[in-house]
Amino acid sequence: MCNLYKMDRSAAEVARLFNGVETVNTNAPAEIYPGYPGLVVAGGEVRSMAWGFPLVLKGKNGLPLKPKPVNNTRADKLDSFMWRNSFTKRRCLIPVTEFAEAEGPKGTKTRTWFALPDQPLFAVAGIWRDTPEWGPAYSMVMTEACMHVAGVHDRMPVILMPCEWARWTEGAPGQARELCVPYAGEMAITRTNDPWVRR
Repeated sequence: MCNLYKMDRSAAEVARLFNGVETVNTNAPAEIYPGYPGLVVAGGEVRSMAWGFPLVLKGKNGLPLKPKPVNNTRADKLDSFMWRNSFTKRRCLIPVTEFAEAEGPKGTKTRTWFALPDQPLFAVAGIWRDTPEWGPAYSMVMTEACMHVAGVHDRMPVILMPCEWARWTEGAPGQARELCVPYAGEMAITRTNDPWVRR
């Protein structure tokens, strides 16, 4: 599952590429982690939202713990209670420069980055909702890994081609679900020595 991605373009650049209305002036970080803000295109607007739906669990004393961001949504679980309403009513596009997966032995995992050589900025399928904890929040939709990612992880984000953007955001749920497949194009892979967890 994806727990780190980059988006190093401005909100204005995102608005131009996705034909969206820029409604934010944000200093969102280039590297985006669960629980942190990222840009999404929702309802024709470029918006800043928290990455991950808040999941509130209870501690041993019965009191609620700090919310945990659930930042990935499996495509085969879109009909479950947590995701169903958002998938039906609130689908969005997540602008991404490249996404990372952890690779290597436990305790020494490093960052491996995946990008599209023909699209410096591409769209990943997302869903969103308003939350009482963090305001608007989004989750990234995951599907089975393509051949480029499979050696590192068994799942990957649903990457959408420009001709599929409107179908994802405006089509019927059944039409959108058909887009939740492994990416069929070429990918650039960059293996690094950067530790997955930076202490």
